[in-house]
Amino acid sequence: MISNKKALEMVDVIANMFPNAECELVHDNPFELTIAVLLSAQTTDISVNKLTKNLFQKYKTPEDLFKCRTNRIRK
Repeated sequence: MISNKKALEMVDVIANMFPNAECELVHDNPFELTIAVLLSAQTTDISVNKLTKNLFQKYKTPEDLFKCRTNRIRK
């Protein structure tokens, strides 16, 4: 396991390598980012942003999403 100090050093190296890096996934909070990241493993960020725009209008919190049936989300 790496130490906190080593982890911070790694973050600094990556930040220096990519100084203007920005997240392409549209999100307003950690919940939305988490869902978007999970979806982006299966498709492009462009497709994820189209999908999550509608998804997050309907399901604003983890609780909202939890209450929903899977087949409704797929639609």
